[in-house]
Amino acid sequence: MKTDRAMGAGLTALAAIIWGAWSLVLRPSGLPAVQQAFLALLVMATPLPFVVRRQPFADRGAVVALLLLGVADAGSIGFYFAAIDRGPVAVAVLSHYLAPILVTLAAPLVLGERRSRRALPAALLSLLGIGLLVWRPGEQVSLVTAGLGAASAVFYAGFVFASHRAGQAFPAFAVVALHALVSAGVLLLVFGAEAIPAPGPGALRVAVGSLVCGLLATGLFFRGVTMIPAAVTGALTYLEPLTAAVVGYLAFGEAIGLGGAVGVVLVLVSGVAVATEP
Repeated sequence: MKTDRAMGAGLTALAAIIWGAWSLVLRPSGLPAVQQAFLALLVMATPLPFVVRRQPFADRGAVVALLLLGVADAGSIGFYFAAIDRGPVAVAVLSHYLAPILVTLAAPLVLGERRSRRALPAALLSLLGIGLLVWRPGEQVSLVTAGLGAASAVFYAGFVFASHRAGQAFPAFAVVALHALVSAGVLLLVFGAEAIPAPGPGALRVAVGSLVCGLLATGLFFRGVTMIPAAVTGALTYLEPLTAAVVGYLAFGEAIGLGGAVGVVLVLVSGVAVATEP
Protein backbone atom coordinates (compact mmCIF):
# COMPACT_ATOMS: atom_id res chain seq x y z
CA MET A 1 0.00 0.00 0.00
CA LYS A 2 2.77 2.41 0.94
CA THR A 3 4.67 1.42 -2.21
CA ASP A 4 1.60 2.10 -4.38
CA ARG A 5 1.08 5.49 -2.77
CA ALA A 6 4.74 6.42 -3.25
CA MET A 7 4.57 5.36 -6.89
CA GLY A 8 1.33 7.29 -7.41
CA ALA A 9 2.81 10.41 -5.85
CA GLY A 10 5.94 10.04 -7.97
CA LEU A 11 3.99 9.64 -11.23
CA THR A 12 1.73 12.59 -10.42
CA ALA A 13 4.69 14.78 -9.47
CA LEU A 14 6.55 13.82 -12.66
CA ALA A 15 3.48 14.68 -14.74
CA ALA A 16 3.23 18.11 -13.10
CA ILE A 17 6.93 18.76 -13.72
CA ILE A 18 6.61 17.84 -17.41
CA TRP A 19 3.52 20.06 -17.74
CA GLY A 20 5.63 22.90 -16.33
CA ALA A 21 7.83 22.70 -19.45
CA TRP A 22 4.96 23.55 -21.84
CA SER A 23 6.40 27.03 -22.43
CA LEU A 24 9.36 25.48 -24.28
CA VAL A 25 6.86 24.13 -26.80
CA LEU A 26 4.20 26.83 -26.91
CA ARG A 27 6.04 30.15 -26.79
CA PRO A 28 8.14 29.70 -29.94
CA SER A 29 5.19 28.32 -31.94
CA GLY A 30 3.49 31.66 -32.55
CA LEU A 31 0.03 30.06 -32.52
CA PRO A 32 -2.96 31.52 -30.64
CA ALA A 33 -3.66 29.80 -27.33
CA VAL A 34 -6.89 28.11 -28.45
CA GLN A 35 -5.15 26.59 -31.49
CA GLN A 36 -2.31 25.33 -29.30
CA ALA A 37 -4.83 23.69 -26.96
CA PHE A 38 -6.89 22.16 -29.80
CA LEU A 39 -3.82 20.71 -31.52
CA ALA A 40 -2.42 19.32 -28.26
CA LEU A 41 -5.74 17.61 -27.52
CA LEU A 42 -5.84 16.06 -30.99
CA VAL A 43 -2.35 14.62 -30.45
CA MET A 44 -3.43 13.25 -27.07
CA ALA A 45 -6.37 11.52 -28.75
CA THR A 46 -4.20 9.67 -31.30
CA PRO A 47 -3.77 6.43 -29.25
CA LEU A 48 -7.56 5.93 -29.29
CA PRO A 49 -7.66 2.92 -31.70
CA PHE A 50 -4.96 1.10 -29.71
CA VAL A 51 -6.07 1.62 -26.10
CA VAL A 52 -9.88 1.53 -26.07
CA ARG A 53 -11.61 -1.69 -25.06
CA ARG A 54 -15.34 -2.41 -24.79
CA GLN A 55 -15.37 -3.78 -21.23
CA PRO A 56 -14.77 -0.52 -19.28
CA PHE A 57 -17.81 1.07 -20.95
CA ALA A 58 -20.00 -1.25 -18.87
CA ASP A 59 -19.19 0.99 -15.88
CA ARG A 60 -21.65 3.81 -16.52
CA GLY A 61 -20.31 5.91 -13.67
CA ALA A 62 -16.85 5.84 -15.23
CA VAL A 63 -18.28 6.76 -18.63
CA VAL A 64 -20.10 9.76 -17.14
CA ALA A 65 -16.91 10.74 -15.32
CA LEU A 66 -15.01 10.50 -18.60
CA LEU A 67 -17.44 12.86 -20.34
CA LEU A 68 -17.30 15.28 -17.41
CA LEU A 69 -13.51 15.03 -17.53
CA GLY A 70 -13.47 16.15 -21.16
CA VAL A 71 -15.77 19.09 -20.47
CA ALA A 72 -13.81 20.04 -17.33
CA ASP A 73 -10.49 20.04 -19.18
CA ALA A 74 -11.90 22.20 -21.98
CA GLY A 75 -13.38 24.62 -19.44
CA SER A 76 -10.18 24.79 -17.43
CA ILE A 77 -8.09 25.48 -20.53
CA GLY A 78 -10.55 27.99 -21.97
CA PHE A 79 -10.95 30.10 -18.83
CA TYR A 80 -7.26 29.91 -17.93
CA PHE A 81 -6.11 31.02 -21.38
CA ALA A 82 -8.68 33.81 -21.29
CA ALA A 83 -7.31 34.93 -17.92
CA ILE A 84 -3.75 34.87 -19.27
CA ASP A 85 -4.77 36.88 -22.35
CA ARG A 86 -6.49 39.54 -20.25
CA GLY A 87 -3.71 39.68 -17.63
CA PRO A 88 -1.95 40.44 -15.37
CA VAL A 89 -0.38 37.00 -15.57
CA ALA A 90 0.29 36.87 -11.81
CA VAL A 91 -3.40 37.32 -11.03
CA ALA A 92 -4.35 34.67 -13.61
CA VAL A 93 -1.88 32.14 -12.22
CA LEU A 94 -2.76 32.72 -8.57
CA SER A 95 -6.51 32.53 -9.12
CA HIS A 96 -6.15 29.38 -11.28
CA TYR A 97 -4.13 27.67 -8.56
CA LEU A 98 -6.93 28.00 -6.08
CA ALA A 99 -7.86 24.60 -7.56
CA PRO A 100 -5.77 22.44 -5.17
CA ILE A 101 -7.39 24.19 -2.21
CA LEU A 102 -10.85 23.49 -3.66
CA VAL A 103 -9.84 19.84 -4.18
CA THR A 104 -8.58 19.54 -0.61
CA LEU A 105 -11.76 21.00 0.86
CA ALA A 106 -14.15 19.03 -1.35
CA ALA A 107 -12.41 15.62 -1.45
CA PRO A 108 -14.04 14.26 1.77
CA LEU A 109 -17.48 15.25 0.44
CA VAL A 110 -17.07 14.25 -3.21
CA LEU A 111 -14.95 11.11 -2.86
CA GLY A 112 -15.53 10.24 0.79
CA GLU A 113 -11.81 10.43 1.49
CA ARG A 114 -10.46 10.84 4.98
CA ARG A 115 -9.68 14.49 5.65
CA SER A 116 -5.97 15.26 5.54
CA ARG A 117 -4.53 17.34 8.36
CA ARG A 118 -1.62 18.51 6.24
CA ALA A 119 -3.25 19.08 2.85
CA LEU A 120 -5.03 22.40 3.44
CA PRO A 121 -2.13 24.14 5.26
CA ALA A 122 0.22 22.80 2.59
CA ALA A 123 -2.03 24.04 -0.22
CA LEU A 124 -2.20 27.50 1.35
CA LEU A 125 1.58 27.58 1.79
CA SER A 126 2.04 26.44 -1.81
CA LEU A 127 -0.30 29.19 -3.04
CA LEU A 128 1.79 31.70 -1.07
CA GLY A 129 4.91 30.21 -2.66
CA ILE A 130 3.44 30.57 -6.16
CA GLY A 131 2.53 34.15 -5.29
CA LEU A 132 6.15 34.90 -4.38
CA LEU A 133 7.23 33.31 -7.67
CA VAL A 134 4.92 35.13 -10.06
CA TRP A 135 3.93 38.39 -8.40
CA ARG A 136 5.50 41.57 -9.75
CA PRO A 137 5.30 44.79 -7.67
CA GLY A 138 3.15 47.46 -9.26
CA GLU A 139 0.83 45.09 -11.13
CA GLN A 140 -2.86 45.89 -10.74
CA VAL A 141 -5.37 43.40 -9.42
CA SER A 142 -7.92 42.76 -12.20
CA LEU A 143 -11.19 41.39 -10.85
CA VAL A 144 -12.16 40.12 -14.32
CA THR A 145 -8.86 38.24 -14.65
CA ALA A 146 -9.23 36.86 -11.13
CA GLY A 147 -12.79 35.76 -11.95
CA LEU A 148 -11.70 33.96 -15.12
CA GLY A 149 -8.83 32.31 -13.25
CA ALA A 150 -11.15 31.23 -10.43
CA ALA A 151 -13.57 29.75 -12.97
CA SER A 152 -10.70 27.76 -14.47
CA ALA A 153 -9.84 26.56 -10.94
CA VAL A 154 -13.38 25.21 -10.45
CA PHE A 155 -13.17 23.29 -13.74
CA TYR A 156 -9.69 22.02 -12.85
CA ALA A 157 -10.95 20.74 -9.51
CA GLY A 158 -13.66 18.89 -11.44
CA PHE A 159 -10.92 17.52 -13.70
CA VAL A 160 -9.11 16.02 -10.69
CA PHE A 161 -12.25 14.41 -9.23
CA ALA A 162 -13.42 13.03 -12.59
CA SER A 163 -9.91 11.63 -13.18
CA HIS A 164 -10.15 9.54 -10.03
CA ARG A 165 -13.51 8.05 -11.02
CA ALA A 166 -12.76 7.45 -14.71
CA GLY A 167 -9.44 5.81 -13.84
CA GLN A 168 -11.19 3.14 -11.79
CA ALA A 169 -12.46 1.50 -14.98
CA PHE A 170 -10.42 2.83 -17.91
CA PRO A 171 -6.64 2.37 -18.38
CA ALA A 172 -4.63 5.58 -18.09
CA PHE A 173 -3.98 6.17 -21.79
CA ALA A 174 -7.58 5.30 -22.67
CA VAL A 175 -8.63 8.10 -20.29
CA VAL A 176 -6.12 10.41 -21.99
CA ALA A 177 -7.35 9.66 -25.50
CA LEU A 178 -11.09 9.60 -24.80
CA HIS A 179 -11.19 12.73 -22.66
CA ALA A 180 -8.97 14.60 -25.15
CA LEU A 181 -11.43 13.81 -27.94
CA VAL A 182 -14.30 15.21 -25.87
CA SER A 183 -12.29 18.30 -24.91
CA ALA A 184 -11.28 18.98 -28.53
CA GLY A 185 -14.93 18.67 -29.56
CA VAL A 186 -15.97 21.20 -26.89
CA LEU A 187 -13.32 23.69 -28.06
CA LEU A 188 -14.42 23.22 -31.66
CA LEU A 189 -18.04 23.74 -30.65
CA VAL A 190 -17.22 26.97 -28.77
CA PHE A 191 -14.57 28.51 -31.03
CA GLY A 192 -15.40 26.99 -34.42
CA ALA A 193 -12.83 27.36 -37.18
CA GLU A 194 -10.83 29.74 -34.96
CA ALA A 195 -9.56 26.69 -33.04
CA ILE A 196 -8.08 24.98 -36.12
CA PRO A 197 -4.40 25.87 -36.75
CA ALA A 198 -2.97 26.28 -40.25
CA PRO A 199 -0.22 23.81 -41.24
CA GLY A 200 3.28 25.14 -40.66
CA PRO A 201 6.38 25.00 -38.44
CA GLY A 202 4.49 26.32 -35.42
CA ALA A 203 1.79 23.66 -35.66
CA LEU A 204 4.44 20.97 -36.15
CA ARG A 205 6.32 22.15 -33.06
CA VAL A 206 3.18 22.00 -30.91
CA ALA A 207 2.24 18.58 -32.29
CA VAL A 208 5.66 17.07 -31.56
CA GLY A 209 5.92 18.72 -28.13
CA SER A 210 2.43 17.49 -27.26
CA LEU A 211 3.65 13.90 -27.46
CA VAL A 212 5.71 14.54 -24.31
CA CYS A 213 4.04 17.46 -22.49
CA GLY A 214 0.56 16.30 -23.45
CA LEU A 215 0.24 12.59 -24.14
CA LEU A 216 3.01 11.21 -21.91
CA ALA A 217 2.54 13.61 -18.98
CA THR A 218 -1.24 13.25 -18.90
CA GLY A 219 -0.94 9.46 -19.09
CA LEU A 220 1.39 9.51 -16.09
CA PHE A 221 -1.04 11.79 -14.26
CA PHE A 222 -4.08 9.58 -14.87
CA ARG A 223 -2.10 6.53 -13.75
CA GLY A 224 -0.82 8.26 -10.62
CA VAL A 225 -4.08 9.77 -9.38
CA THR A 226 -5.73 6.37 -9.02
CA MET A 227 -3.09 5.45 -6.42
CA ILE A 228 -3.23 8.50 -4.13
CA PRO A 229 -5.89 10.60 -2.38
CA ALA A 230 -7.25 13.65 -4.22
CA ALA A 231 -5.78 15.98 -1.58
CA VAL A 232 -2.30 14.68 -2.38
CA THR A 233 -2.99 15.13 -6.09
CA GLY A 234 -3.98 18.75 -5.47
CA ALA A 235 -0.83 19.51 -3.50
CA LEU A 236 1.48 17.92 -6.07
CA THR A 237 0.01 19.92 -8.96
CA TYR A 238 1.76 22.98 -7.54
CA LEU A 239 4.95 21.52 -9.00
CA GLU A 240 3.67 22.60 -12.44
CA PRO A 241 3.87 26.39 -11.95
CA LEU A 242 7.06 25.94 -9.93
CA THR A 243 8.67 24.13 -12.87
CA ALA A 244 7.30 26.75 -15.27
CA ALA A 245 8.99 29.49 -13.25
CA VAL A 246 12.31 27.62 -13.27
CA VAL A 247 12.03 26.99 -17.02
CA GLY A 248 11.24 30.67 -17.53
CA TYR A 249 14.38 31.58 -15.61
CA LEU A 250 16.67 29.11 -17.40
CA ALA A 251 15.28 29.33 -20.93
CA PHE A 252 13.84 32.84 -21.19
CA GLY A 253 15.84 34.84 -18.65
CA GLU A 254 12.84 35.62 -16.43
CA ALA A 255 13.99 36.76 -13.00
CA ILE A 256 13.04 34.77 -9.89
CA GLY A 257 14.73 36.78 -7.13
CA LEU A 258 14.96 36.10 -3.40
CA GLY A 259 11.19 36.05 -2.91
CA GLY A 260 10.83 33.58 -5.75
CA ALA A 261 13.52 31.34 -4.25
CA VAL A 262 11.58 31.31 -0.97
CA GLY A 263 8.46 30.46 -2.97
CA VAL A 264 10.23 27.47 -4.56
CA VAL A 265 11.18 26.13 -1.13
CA LEU A 266 7.62 26.59 0.19
CA VAL A 267 6.10 24.65 -2.72
CA LEU A 268 8.62 21.81 -2.46
CA VAL A 269 8.33 21.46 1.33
CA SER A 270 4.52 21.56 1.17
CA GLY A 271 4.38 18.91 -1.55
CA VAL A 272 6.69 16.56 0.34
CA ALA A 273 4.73 17.09 3.58
CA VAL A 274 1.43 16.05 2.00
CA ALA A 275 2.87 13.19 -0.06
CA THR A 276 4.49 11.64 3.03
CA GLU A 277 1.58 12.09 5.44
CA PRO A 278 0.82 8.77 7.22
